[in-house]
Amino acid sequence: MLKYVFAAIMFCSLTGCQTAYYSAMEKVGIHKRDILVDRVKDAQESQTEAQAQFQSALEQFQSVVSFDGGELEVVYNELNEQYLDSKSAAEDVSSRIDKVESVAEDLFDEWEDELEQYTNTKLKAQSSKQLTDTKRQYSKLIKSMRKAESKMQPFLSALNDNVLYLKHNLNAKAIGALKGELGSIQKDVKALIAEINKSIEQSNQFIKSLE
Repeated sequence: MLKYVFAAIMFCSLTGCQTAYYSAMEKVGIHKRDILVDRVKDAQESQTEAQAQFQSALEQFQSVVSFDGGELEVVYNELNEQYLDSKSAAEDVSSRIDKVESVAEDLFDEWEDELEQYTNTKLKAQSSKQLTDTKRQYSKLIKSMRKAESKMQPFLSALNDNVLYLKHNLNAKAIGALKGELGSIQKDVKALIAEINKSIEQSNQFIKSLE
């Protein structure tokens, strides 16, 4: 029986049939609340990995502006690779946040619907308050996640600009031009890492409130 349930889970994960996916998960005792916690943890993990990647890209950029002899094309290729890896890391973060939003919306819709099934007014009021509190905590979480996400694009855009410039100007003059951009990129990375740290802390608080 379990193999069919897990087969359904894998299929629906790939095809996006949410209702069947939730149903299959519930058959093995995993509910929307559990899925939400797992997806928040996944988003945390992707944010942490992105932090490390952005820092690595910054270090590579710093090595470029400190370039003092050698093959400039090699330097360009390494910086371009760091840009592509950073772009991929940012896309993964966005995808994970989207998945958090998706299951959160479904959980809250289900919760709202189930409130109407209560006959005990005291229990209904308690559940309603819990829902309100969870929504409030979630609102802080998703706002923090999206704010951190928004800090990624300025860094990626600046890094891409410099990669493109270096691509078509493989000479010492280009390195000099890039030096003038270092301060701005360092500032972008610092702001980005700070926002990711705030988002991760909000995630911890949210997970604690659910568990």
